[in-house]
Amino acid sequence: MNSRLASAIAGAALSALCAVSAQAKAPVDPDPKALHTEKLRDLFFGEALFNAHQDKYFDAITELDTELKQFRLLDDPELDPFSLHFGQAEFAVGDLELSYRMHRDAGRAMEQVLKGNVPQPIKNEAAFRLAKIHYHKQQFADALHALELIEGRVPERVRADEQFLRARVYMQLGRFEEAVALLKDLKGEKSLAGFVEYNLGIALLKAGDTEKGVLELDGLGRNAGGTDAMGALQDKTNLLLGFQLMESKDYERARTYFDRVQLSGPFSNQALLGAGWVEANAGRYDRALVPWQLLTERQPTNASVQEAMLAVPLAYGKLDVHSTAAVNYGHALDLFGAQVDVLTQSIHSIREGKLLEALRRKEASQVKNWVVELRKLPDAPETHYLLDLMASNDYQEFLRNYQDLNDLLERNNDWLQSLDSFEEIIALRRGYYEPILPGLDVQFRQVDARIKMRMEQRQHLAARIENLLINRRPELLAKSDETESRLMLQRIREILAYNPSLNSEETEARIARLEGVLKFRLSREFDERLTEAYKHLQELDTVVATLQETYQRYVRSRQAATHSYEGYTDQIASLRGGLHRAQDRIDQLMARQGRMLEQLAINELDQRRAQLESYQIKARFALADSYDRANELQEQRADARKVEQYQQQVEQLKQSAPAESERKPSEPVANPDGEPLPTDNPPELEAPEHDMEPAGDE
Repeated sequence: MNSRLASAIAGAALSALCAVSAQAKAPVDPDPKALHTEKLRDLFFGEALFNAHQDKYFDAITELDTELKQFRLLDDPELDPFSLHFGQAEFAVGDLELSYRMHRDAGRAMEQVLKGNVPQPIKNEAAFRLAKIHYHKQQFADALHALELIEGRVPERVRADEQFLRARVYMQLGRFEEAVALLKDLKGEKSLAGFVEYNLGIALLKAGDTEKGVLELDGLGRNAGGTDAMGALQDKTNLLLGFQLMESKDYERARTYFDRVQLSGPFSNQALLGAGWVEANAGRYDRALVPWQLLTERQPTNASVQEAMLAVPLAYGKLDVHSTAAVNYGHALDLFGAQVDVLTQSIHSIREGKLLEALRRKEASQVKNWVVELRKLPDAPETHYLLDLMASNDYQEFLRNYQDLNDLLERNNDWLQSLDSFEEIIALRRGYYEPILPGLDVQFRQVDARIKMRMEQRQHLAARIENLLINRRPELLAKSDETESRLMLQRIREILAYNPSLNSEETEARIARLEGVLKFRLSREFDERLTEAYKHLQELDTVVATLQETYQRYVRSRQAATHSYEGYTDQIASLRGGLHRAQDRIDQLMARQGRMLEQLAINELDQRRAQLESYQIKARFALADSYDRANELQEQRADARKVEQYQQQVEQLKQSAPAESERKPSEPVANPDGEPLPTDNPPELEAPEHDMEPAGDE
């Protein structure tokens, strides 16, 4: 197991627990420019950047931390290509920790930069990033204090972001006039297009300049851009203006802004509901029915749709179409009852842990719009009612922490399995090397003795050659045949000295001549032979160097063979114990985060259920009232029809009866029911005391 993996495993649990302990309000995306490098020289730094751009911040942080730790332990760090990225890596770690919501560590890193001996532009950027940390933790006063640490001009690539952040801090602190001045200066910034105008409009409204605020938001609501995000911002702006003007009872202008909202956008339900209320507040209930009825055909779990289910029969009631209102109230009651049952089942499902089980699914975090797609997962609880809650910053923070903890839990399990695998590998290596190493050691000692002997011979030759430069001795550079000849002549002299009778002047002359020729040749060729000796010694040095390299390579291989299975037991046991302790801590934190998520979800569902139950009560009373009014209208119509029929019959009798002068006194006149009428004038008919105005029921 190499040191890189060991360092990564050892630092994993600490990094994870730091990430969970930080509670922020929204995730912060890393600045791509801050992580950009013109020319990559170190492979491991490039891998960390790759993981960062893939949103795998934990992997990027652990890799950079490992690289920085190993780099600081090097004897010659300037030889490592990582030295070219060292300063950038230290700054990038703070960015990545901020992206992974390790706000405490990131804040400490930025504070160290501010206290360090670094150029002012780097300090300014560190102050800006520290302000971002405080802002997302809703510590606005601290964020402003960090921004005030900036001196001179900030780096150009973060200048607009710094000014935009300062404006938002001013808005949170109620300093709207200063925010307006900064936002006006930012207009035209392409990277913040749309968001500057939106915040500027809000700041103007809060500052009391309503007309300018509405005018600014109106321009954004007309054309915010062609992307989906800009379209959503445009709809949000128009919706805001619509409700703002509706509160001011400017219904005509409010209707215009509601009409601008897209029918398929995320704010379409609220816009349809607001458009209906604009018409209803203006007394045009027939027009209010158009958006409300369109809204009732949408997802019944949406709050705006549920409100429209009550608004539609209300409008029919205002139009005196009480029977249709009663029918719609009945439909609303059926829907509310079904949704109350769904909410009750969802609450039970969450308490059984199915929500957390669904959140732990891999596909839940891999799908692009996973919050919306979550309800499509098998065996997942109903989450239509939780979409707004899940989209909130607080819930998203808890949810990200929970998913990160779950990811760490799985990583720890993988690492524990990896440790078991390492132990198996070590056992296999031990079983392979231990039988063969003793024999190799015997052979190595024999070879080592021969190498030492040859090295001593080489040193002896080198010393002799060095001595020849001082003490000229040509015989030491004689060739083998010359040495043999010289030794033979010495032997002849010894024989002659032992037997003088064999010696003669001619023999002595011959021997002297041969010795002279040999000495002359050796003396004449001494310099050339010494040069050749140096060349051969250098060639020998090359061979010796190769021999030494082979020797050292064998020694390293022999040590590596031993180290491949020796000394890992304690280290693996320590790592396993650390992982088990981290696992216990992660289990505790996951349980705590899970309870928070479940309680938030249950509270949200309880509120929606209570709202639906209140809708049910209102719908029941309204239904009863609609039935009463409908029955009353039916009775009025029935009475009106009877009176009309009675009058028609009287007119028919008057036309068909004989004249009074021709009628006999003894002939009684019968009424339409067959009863005789009195002979004197009949009393006037009184209409029933009911509203005779016909209803417009369809």
